[in-house]
Amino acid sequence: MQDWPIFAIGFLAQLLFSARLISQWFLSEKAKKVETPVLFWKLSLLASILLFTYGYLREDFAIMLGQFLIYGIYWRNLNLMGEWKNRNIFFKSLVIAFPIGITAYIIFFGTLTWDDVLLSTGNIPGWVIGLGVLAQFVYTSRFFYQWYYSEKHQESELPMGFWILSLIGACLLFSYGILRHDPVLIAAHFFGAIIYIRDMYLLKNSDAQIGEKFEA
Repeated sequence: MQDWPIFAIGFLAQLLFSARLISQWFLSEKAKKVETPVLFWKLSLLASILLFTYGYLREDFAIMLGQFLIYGIYWRNLNLMGEWKNRNIFFKSLVIAFPIGITAYIIFFGTLTWDDVLLSTGNIPGWVIGLGVLAQFVYTSRFFYQWYYSEKHQESELPMGFWILSLIGACLLFSYGILRHDPVLIAAHFFGAIIYIRDMYLLKNSDAQIGEKFEA
C-alpha cells in the first residue's frame, strides 16, 4: 500500500494519455478518417511530465528514457499546427520549466543515481529490463517517424506507420508491464492497442476512398 501515491501519479499520467487517444478517436470517428486535434499534443506534454516523474519514482529506466526522447516532439507538433504561440503563459512556462527543473533536481537534490537506475534491478532479470528498453525504443520511434513525416509535409499528421509502430510497441510494453507487475503499463497499453487497431482501420478505409475518387 505504501506505493499507492506513486501508482496514482502513473495512473494520472496514463489517464491523460488515454484522454488524448479518446479525443483523437472521437474526432476521427466523426470525420471517418484519422484526425489529430490540438488537444492530443497538449495532453501528451502534460502526461509526459507525470509519466517521467512516475518512472523516476519507480526507478524504471525504460519509462524515463521513453519520455525523455519524445518530449520535444510533442512540442514541435504544437508548433507545426501553429498553436504554441496561442497557448497561455502558464502552459508555456510549465512545458519549458519542467525539463530544466527535473534536470536540476536530479543533479543537485536527487538521491537516485544512474547506477541505481541501470544497475540496481533487484530481483528483475536483465533480459526483462532489456525488453522494457527495446519496447520503449519501438514505442518512441513512432513519434520520430511521425515527426519526419510531418516535417516533410509541413503539417502535423498521424500516418499509417505511426499506428503500426504504436501497436507493436504497445504489445511489447504490455508484456513488459506483466513481467514488472506494473498495473499502470498493463492497463494503459491494453486499452491503447484497441484504439491503434481502430485508427489503422479508419486510415486504411479513408485512403481506399481517396484512391477510388482518383480512379473515378
